[in-house]
Amino acid sequence: MNFSNSSATSSVPDGQLLAQALPRTTHLGIGAHQDDLEFMAFHGIETCYRQKSRWFSGVTCTNGAGSSRTGPYEDYSDEEMRKVRRREQEQAAIVGEFAAMIQLDYPSNVIKDPSDTSLVEDLATILEAARPDVIYTHNLADKHATHVAVTAAVLKALRSLPSAARPKQVLGCEVWRGLDWMLDEDKTVLDVSRRPNLGAALGGIFDSQIAGGKRYDLAVQGRRMANATFFDSHSVDGAEQLWFAMDLSPLVLDPGLDPTEYTAAFIQRFEQDVRAALGKYF
Repeated sequence: MNFSNSSATSSVPDGQLLAQALPRTTHLGIGAHQDDLEFMAFHGIETCYRQKSRWFSGVTCTNGAGSSRTGPYEDYSDEEMRKVRRREQEQAAIVGEFAAMIQLDYPSNVIKDPSDTSLVEDLATILEAARPDVIYTHNLADKHATHVAVTAAVLKALRSLPSAARPKQVLGCEVWRGLDWMLDEDKTVLDVSRRPNLGAALGGIFDSQIAGGKRYDLAVQGRRMANATFFDSHSVDGAEQLWFAMDLSPLVLDPGLDPTEYTAAFIQRFEQDVRAALGKYF
């Protein structure tokens, strides 16, 4: 496949050609950074793990050059970090037994430029070839600008496809902002309890982040467990670990919907719920 960046890479853990591997995809994760997939889209990875009829493929959009670093990685150059991050993502794809892993190698500043349509075009090419049933990406209320920019590109790419090529479900997952604030009826609740060993193994691969100053592995596990415990105050836990997502499917099914207004409606319903609860006492 030809992508905008000549430095973009693809890998297929079981050795098939990308042209053969990608069309078997049923669940596709599209993340901004290396390790985003393993955290936000673990539900898809676990769902497909060692299943004959389900396959997870991943797309990472940025090149990892701007990663924070300290400790053993403190003196690494941007180019050295870029190589390390790419290799870590390829290793995660092997451990998770992905159908395919594509790294588009964009600098973050390019992705955040709405006038540059390269990422949208690359994603449309991937989506047309893969035609997944489910897509996991970032949610539209995420506080990381690159995450939101990636989701915007995903939605634009999906809207450019013929309706027959669009997925059944598109989920905007929590990463740089939890989705606990959403009303329970608005959340898409993903049970990620079944293989905590796989989750730990995947999270632990990204040594450049863990030893480099960010304990994402522990933070993600803590959020999963907290989501499960605090999800329902009046019953015992139905799962040991949960991850929350915002359903973005209506924005794909109806391209006329405004993503800003769609997202704001979740916030407005949350505000109304809080006002109604306080109104009983004040």
